[in-house]
Amino acid sequence: MAYYSIFPEKDTTIYSHPDKNLLNTGNDEILELVKEKGSNNDLYYPSRILIQFSDSHIQTAINKSNQFTASLQLFSTEHKNLSSTQDIEIYPIFRIWNEGTGRFSNNPILSDGCSWEYRNNDTLKTSWLTSEFGVGSTGSIDNSIVGYVPRGGGEWYTGSGFEVNQTLTSDTLLDINANVTSILRKYSASLYASQTYPTGIPNYGFILKYSDNIETNISGSNGDLKYFSVDTHTIFPPKLTFKWDDSIHNFQSSAKTNGELNVSLYRNKEEYKTDEEVIFRLNVRDKYPNRTFVTSSNYLNVGYFTTASYYSIRDAHTEEIIIPFDDNCTKLSADNEGMYFKIFMNGLQPERYYRLLFKHINNDGTEIFDNNYHFKVVR
Repeated sequence: MAYYSIFPEKDTTIYSHPDKNLLNTGNDEILELVKEKGSNNDLYYPSRILIQFSDSHIQTAINKSNQFTASLQLFSTEHKNLSSTQDIEIYPIFRIWNEGTGRFSNNPILSDGCSWEYRNNDTLKTSWLTSEFGVGSTGSIDNSIVGYVPRGGGEWYTGSGFEVNQTLTSDTLLDINANVTSILRKYSASLYASQTYPTGIPNYGFILKYSDNIETNISGSNGDLKYFSVDTHTIFPPKLTFKWDDSIHNFQSSAKTNGELNVSLYRNKEEYKTDEEVIFRLNVRDKYPNRTFVTSSNYLNVGYFTTASYYSIRDAHTEEIIIPFDDNCTKLSADNEGMYFKIFMNGLQPERYYRLLFKHINNDGTEIFDNNYHFKVVR
């Protein structure tokens, strides 16, 4: 029943175009994968995205459950001139890089952070390399192989467990939602040591790039994929979402297997701070209870959904699905007080209102309960 999301500490786009290979875009609201035509030739030059999440935030998430799966999510904005298929590759970055404070629109360009050519800035001029670094790791594409892609463009690990691929098609939403569990497991040496990497690998973030066959196709563009960055003023910054099932299904032998139900949310303060881990509880009862003669109120009886019951969260203003109904990781739990679930508020954008929905499957079918259960997250 757990979704736990963290947001980047830094991200940027680096460009191989000859006019932009020193450009830093660390403060841009947009990240993009694009191939741009050179000004003096017919060649097309690719960009790449760098993104990093805090070590401590990752470790906090991993410590909550070692049975997690993790997804890297980037949310799309305006795309242009896309081909029918976009093949994206994601790798863990090999070396430290500086985000910088530049923007794409700076004129003259600002290069106080990493660029295609340098991983720090054009003062220290520490170049990205393109040679072998160790067991299972390589640098970026070497121009001796490709012919036109300039040296630089990042350094990353390759090999089993280090490469994640995602194919996007132009008739879909084009959000990136990539399972990076295999990479995250290599960040925690104590939990996920291996023979090849007995001490784990350091966390320098992820690099996202077009596949080699797209990058090295010098004759044409593949369009322009644009995503919101951590500097966006929207509710769609990139995030790393950890999921696991820690639901408990005791006390559900008397679950409501048929009939209409009334569901209410109680102990809802309606306003929570970002550092809170909140347990919400549901009151489940028959809408039309059988008439019986008792000495106490039916409202005091604890009612239960079946084990096939789930929660979901939407942004109350935009209707964006923040946490979907997930058959594995948003299951409702049960104890002697009734149905309950936990929300980690630091995975939600602050100063926003959210709406809770519930899904219940029993012998009568599937029912969604959407009764304007709202809460707000504040700083």
